[in-house]
Amino acid sequence: MHRIDEAYDYCEKVIARHSKTFYKAFSLLPKEDRKAVWAVYAFCRTADDIVDEGKSPVLELNAFAFEFERFLKSEFDPANGMWLALSDVFSRYEMDVQAFRDMLEGQKMDLTINRYQTMDQLLNYSYHVAGTVGLMLLPILAPKKAKDLKKDAIALGLAMQVTNILRDVGEDLERDRIYLPQDIMDFYSVKEEDLMEGIVNKGFIELWEHLAEEAERLYQQAFSTMNEYPLHSRIPVYGAGKLYREILSTVRSKQYQVFGEKHYVSDDKKKAILASI
Repeated sequence: MHRIDEAYDYCEKVIARHSKTFYKAFSLLPKEDRKAVWAVYAFCRTADDIVDEGKSPVLELNAFAFEFERFLKSEFDPANGMWLALSDVFSRYEMDVQAFRDMLEGQKMDLTINRYQTMDQLLNYSYHVAGTVGLMLLPILAPKKAKDLKKDAIALGLAMQVTNILRDVGEDLERDRIYLPQDIMDFYSVKEEDLMEGIVNKGFIELWEHLAEEAERLYQQAFSTMNEYPLHSRIPVYGAGKLYREILSTVRSKQYQVFGEKHYVSDDKKKAILASI
């Protein structure tokens, strides 16, 4: 096996381990595009893990950002599977370099900001950590339509991030992070202490649904231009979006119990959604 094949295998193992939803959806892509998505995911996951699990996350994230700038000058360790695979991707596709930089800026936000006052602030953060991923993937998924689809690719990333936030309220609290905007919490009379106690009452459900409605609006925006994607990537992208949107329905079916447990879409449901596209 060639070293580049081993590098892509490494990236595939990363996504298969950490995101079964994305892995299932994007496995439907043609081989070369599929491998490119694996490499981009491995980059994002590396940054994410530094923030959530790093011993000195500020120093480590700054070092990773510096490494990326060196990578752009073709200065990287070829023994590192992620950089080796990514260098192959950058040589084959017209990648959006700024999207990668913006994503790293978003990861830095998680090290300095743990509360959000307004929906606009939350969406700005969500653009940096998730909307950017749409921009990273567009040159792979729809190279001839990348500029036309930019706005809606960002919308899909935003929708997915808001969905993550709604699923992970309890998990984020354990890291002393509250992404639910303070002004919307105030409107529904939900206090931080209520979240800490895991209280699911009328106010919390209305707050949750307020954000879910925003996510649904963003999904609809993203889905409105799915027919612009090439046929071979349309089903994977649409599938990834629909699988993620189903998380909202799953949480509802569990009576909004987002404290202490993480909800996933069942494999049978995933198969049914992908088969219906």
